[in-house]
Amino acid sequence: MIMTAACAASTEKEENRRMRDEMEKSLKSELLNPWYPLSVDSVHGGFLCDFTYDWHPDESGPQNKMIVSQSRHVWTTSQAAMFFNDDRYRKLAAHGFHFLKEKMWDETYGGFYMLRNREGGPVKNSYQDEKRAYGNAFAIYALASYYAMSGDTSALTLAEKTFLWLEKHSHDPEHKGYFDQMARDGSLPCNDRAKTKAWDFATIGWKDQNSSIHLMEAFAELYKVWPDSLLRSRLFEMLVIIRDTITTEKGYLTLYLERNWMPVSFRDSSAAAREANYSLDHVSFGHDVETAYLMLEASHILRLEADTKTLTVAKRMIDHALAAGWDDHNGGFFYEGYYFADSDSITIINEAKEWWVQAEGLNALLLMSKLFPQDKKYDEAFRKQWEYMNKYLIDHEYGGWYKDGLDKSPEQLKGAKGSDWKVNYHESRALMNCIKMLKSEHELIKK
Repeated sequence: MIMTAACAASTEKEENRRMRDEMEKSLKSELLNPWYPLSVDSVHGGFLCDFTYDWHPDESGPQNKMIVSQSRHVWTTSQAAMFFNDDRYRKLAAHGFHFLKEKMWDETYGGFYMLRNREGGPVKNSYQDEKRAYGNAFAIYALASYYAMSGDTSALTLAEKTFLWLEKHSHDPEHKGYFDQMARDGSLPCNDRAKTKAWDFATIGWKDQNSSIHLMEAFAELYKVWPDSLLRSRLFEMLVIIRDTITTEKGYLTLYLERNWMPVSFRDSSAAAREANYSLDHVSFGHDVETAYLMLEASHILRLEADTKTLTVAKRMIDHALAAGWDDHNGGFFYEGYYFADSDSITIINEAKEWWVQAEGLNALLLMSKLFPQDKKYDEAFRKQWEYMNKYLIDHEYGGWYKDGLDKSPEQLKGAKGSDWKVNYHESRALMNCIKMLKSEHELIKK
């Protein structure tokens, strides 16, 4: 038995080494190399986002620059610079930082614009000059990472200013948490839909899981380099709200909530009303597995001793996603599910397997397997997930990741590789984290 156990351990170690090497090779050659330096806008600054399946810049669109995608590029290149100790990524990160600072920050009213045109000027229609807590959260995330990599204090100063701008304009002192949507001057639309032309006007005045989890993510990144007492208080506030209020007892996130955190639900409405509002009320498996990881990261950065509550909720979220949204046949997480009023079981309403969902799933499954090694389902699912991604999601011919897994969305074989919403942050973070965990070097699993 001793020999058998030793052989099994040796086999597992060898398998982990193989997967680690595959991931590191894929990270470099199939993810980072296709994006950089191709995406660098050497004329107007920042990064281009729209690319065809074979990596030609898409000239049919305006190549607008959204704070989310620009910030994600700065975060990714900053992390890659530290991960590989490579000056090429340091230069790319600096290039992106200057565009954030010089073109996307509003010198008049403060805060980051949600969307600018390719040159850095205003865009008619869409968000116009409006701002989002969600977008400013990613700016903080990028600036903190860039400062950690470069030591450039101007980046830290801008991150601090952004946090305090959100504190002044977006934070709700009565019910806690943050409002997402703001006018250029930081004022809240207050349910006056005539004041906005943005596509997300229907959710004005509500709070939501997506901006909440990314504010927590950003505050955690910033707290690592700026241990401010107010920042710590807001990071803890967001962790508690997400864990205890936004996450349901079953283990999935409520997507939208009233100002007082009353869930927005169409479950008891007519079939037509439910279908018309699926975008506002469904189970998002990708956000659930991502949030499980982000909560554990926040708890770790806050140094909460013996935080069994966060661990318990995070585990419940992964367990629910595996039980309700996992494809037992091919692997991979489905995009959306729904609990109809007349059933306790979930119905999958969207079988697509979006790229970012699979990336977050890979990261979360490996983390759970390290935290709960006695429960083999996590390790088995993690290995199946990597097989799935290699077969259906990663483009081994042209590089990059398809928007959706080809098993459910074969048309994505020729789909766009990049857009303002699709860059490379989810997959870069997942692969870097998994490589570290397979080396037992990740902070969340160190004993």
